[in-house]
Amino acid sequence: MYRTHNCGELNETNINQIVTLCGWIQRNRDLGGMTFIDLRDRYGITQLAFNMDINKELCLKARSLHREFVVMVKGKVIERSSKNTKISTGNVEVDVSEITILNKSKTPPFTIEDNTDGGDELRMKYRYLDLRRNIVKNNILLRHKLNIATRNYLNQEGFLEIETPFLIKSTPEGARDFVVPSRMNKGEFYALPQSPQTFKQLLMISGFDKYFQIVRCFRDEDLRADRQPEFTQIDCEMSFVTEEEIINTFEKLTIHLFKEIKNIELGVFPRLSYADAMKYYGSDKPDIRFEMKFVELNDVAKGHGFKVFDDAELVVGICTKGASEYSRKQLDALTDFVKRPQVGASGLVYVKFNIDGSIKSSVDKFFNEAQLIKWCEKFNASKGDLMLILAGPKEKTQTALSALRLEMGKQLGLINNSVYAPLWVIDFPLLEWAEDTQRFYAKHHPFTSPKPEDVELLEKDPAAVRANAYDLVINGVEIGGGSIRIFDRELQSKMFSVLGFSVEEAKKQFGFLMEAFEYGAPPHGGIAFGFDRLCAVFGGSDSIRDYIAFPKNNSGRDVMVDAPSSISQEQLKELYISLNKD
Repeated sequence: MYRTHNCGELNETNINQIVTLCGWIQRNRDLGGMTFIDLRDRYGITQLAFNMDINKELCLKARSLHREFVVMVKGKVIERSSKNTKISTGNVEVDVSEITILNKSKTPPFTIEDNTDGGDELRMKYRYLDLRRNIVKNNILLRHKLNIATRNYLNQEGFLEIETPFLIKSTPEGARDFVVPSRMNKGEFYALPQSPQTFKQLLMISGFDKYFQIVRCFRDEDLRADRQPEFTQIDCEMSFVTEEEIINTFEKLTIHLFKEIKNIELGVFPRLSYADAMKYYGSDKPDIRFEMKFVELNDVAKGHGFKVFDDAELVVGICTKGASEYSRKQLDALTDFVKRPQVGASGLVYVKFNIDGSIKSSVDKFFNEAQLIKWCEKFNASKGDLMLILAGPKEKTQTALSALRLEMGKQLGLINNSVYAPLWVIDFPLLEWAEDTQRFYAKHHPFTSPKPEDVELLEKDPAAVRANAYDLVINGVEIGGGSIRIFDRELQSKMFSVLGFSVEEAKKQFGFLMEAFEYGAPPHGGIAFGFDRLCAVFGGSDSIRDYIAFPKNNSGRDVMVDAPSSISQEQLKELYISLNKD
C-alpha cells in the first residue's frame, strides 16, 4: 500500500496514528534543528516534521529534497504547535520516521503556486505542471462537480444519455467543419460534428423522447476567450413538448446546479424578447446585473443642424448615474474607447447634468439648454448624472453602445461578480440577411421552426419571421440556446428553399433527415448548454480555457504536444492527399 491517507484528510482524530502519505513536495523549510516539508496531493497539504536531534540522517535526507520530488513518507500524526488555520490539516503534522523518494523532479519552468511567475504560453506548454496549481486544479474539480450534478439531475428527470457519432457528414451551414479524410473511401471525407443536431432529431423520431449527452463538438473558427476549436455541450432534446416546457425544464436544471454547487438560490428567470434586448441593451445576451438601459433620442436630437445626428438612422444613449464629475481626460478616453475597431463608433457625444443643476455638453454649439433639458427628461437623469450618446446605422450603433455600457458598468463598479442574473431571450428572428452573399442564413440553424403565426411570411417577408427559439443568458454570457424544431417535410423543404438550397442540394445534404420525417416524426425541440462557458460563469472567469484540462491557444494550437503537425508522405499517400507546397 502506497498510502493510508491522502494529504488533505488528517486532523486531531488521527493523532498518535501511524500513517503513510504520498505526494509532491510543495516547499522545504530548513530551520536549523528542525526541517519542515509541505507535502501536496490533489486533496490538500500536510506538514511533515523532521527533528535533527532525534534522527540526523533522516533530517539531512529531507533537506536534500527539492520541489516537486514525489515521495512516500511514514510517521506518527502529532499535534502541531504552530497551527495553520488556512488548510484543513493545519492542526496536525506527521513526525516522519521513513521517507522514500519515488521520483525526482527537475526544477519546474515556473513556480507551482497560486500566484505563479509563468506566462500563459509557458504554462500551456507544461500544462501537466500547471494543473498541479490549486487555482487550476479547483477549476477542473468544479467542472467535474457540474458534470456529475447535471447527469444526476437529467437522469432523475427521465433523460437517457445516448452517444452520437463523431465521424459524420460535412454540412455547409454554420462555422467551418473540421474534416477527416477516409482511407477506405478514396477522395471522400468525414466531418467532426459542430453539434449532434440531426442525430438528436433522429433519436426523437426513434421514440427516445428525452435524450441528453455531455458531448464534444468541433468548429474550425477564429478563437477568443469563450471559444475553442473543440468544446463541450450539454446537449438535450425532448418530444411532445412546447417551448414553455423546455424553458421550464432547463430553468429548473440551472436553479438546481446553482443550489447544488454554489448554494445559491435563484428565483424565476425574467424573459426578454430579442427586439427589446437589442432596443434596451444593444445585445442579444445582455448583462442585467445593472440597469443603464438605452434611451432613443431621434425625436429630440434630430432637426437641429447637427449633421451627425440628422444623418443617423439611430441616436441613442445611456445615463450613467453619478458620473458628471468625469474629467475631460476621462471623457476623451471614452471617446477613444468607442472609436476602437472592436467597438466601431465614429465618435461620442456627452451631456453633463452637473450637481449645481447646470447642463454642459459637447454639442452646446448646436443645442441650447432648453433642448438639452428635454434630453435629460428622456433619460430620467438627475443632478450629478452623465449621459453618453452615439449615432449612426442602427445595428452598428446599438452594438457599440452595448460595449460602452459594459465599460461604464466596470468603471463605476456596478458589476458584482458574486451576483448572478439569468434571463431568457426569446422571439429571435428566424433568419438574418448577409449583404456580402445577398442571401438569408438561419439565425440559429436550418431546423428551427418559425412561429406558427409567421409561417405564411416565409415567402412574403422572410426577414419578419420569428423563430420558436430561446437563449439562456447569465451575466452577459450566452450559456445555452435551443428551439422547437421543424418536424414536417414540407415546411423543412420550404425552409431550405428560403435559405437558397436547391432541391438537389437539400437532398444531398439532409436527405436522410427529410426521409425520416415521413415515418412519423413527433413534435420535438431541445437546447444545448455551452458546458465550458457554464463552468467559467460558475468560476467567475472570462476564459473557458481555465476550465479545460488541455486547451488550445489563441491560434488553435496545442503547444504541449505540438498539434496540429505535419504527417508523413506515406500517410498522405494512404489518404489519397497531395499537398501543393505553393
